[in-house]
Amino acid sequence: MYQSKQHLEVVKASFLKDKLKSLAPELDDNNAIRLHRAISWVKCAEEQAANPDLKFITLWIAFNACYADSDAHELVLSEKKRFRDFISKLVNYDAEDRFFKLLWYKFSGPVRLLIDNKYAYKQFWDAQRGQSLDWEALFKQSKIDSRNYLAHQQVSNLLELVLDRLYTVRNQLIHGGATYQSKLNRSQVKDASQILEFLLPIIIDIMINNGGEDWGVINYPVIE
Repeated sequence: MYQSKQHLEVVKASFLKDKLKSLAPELDDNNAIRLHRAISWVKCAEEQAANPDLKFITLWIAFNACYADSDAHELVLSEKKRFRDFISKLVNYDAEDRFFKLLWYKFSGPVRLLIDNKYAYKQFWDAQRGQSLDWEALFKQSKIDSRNYLAHQQVSNLLELVLDRLYTVRNQLIHGGATYQSKLNRSQVKDASQILEFLLPIIIDIMINNGGEDWGVINYPVIE
């Protein structure tokens, strides 16, 4: 385990852009376009540093650009299932354990706060809509699970749990379930945007380093 806290810095879009350009000959056009699009939205998010709502939305667009696969529309897979499979693939390529280090060092901050926030928990909202379930027991267990995943370095499981919370925040914003700059949803939006701010550059960097991998066929290809 990592006993001392190191200083984590957000990888900037400019660094990723330069790296992508330098390795472009090793990437096929499909991957180059995908990553170029994702980096452009990371750059946009950097310009929204003071606006958590827009920062989160633009970072989620960058995430969509990374994992979107037009072939997946032919399969009976949910969006969440696709990005969970995508994250497992990324973790396998994470030779430097950057995902774990990020979750370890940020767990006492935005990661834990987001996990412990019932308004970012899907089953809480399912219960409000009338579904018969003990969301409080499930919520408590998910918090226990997150600590266990961290303690045993079960990175894919912990990242999946975090992404599940992020996905709920995404739905609230994208589907009009929150008021712009509302005081009611500040906490989860702020924590979610901070997590994605660190997470997205790691995802993109790993994809650049593995540009020969089949990351799927991009949606809306460039047509001359």
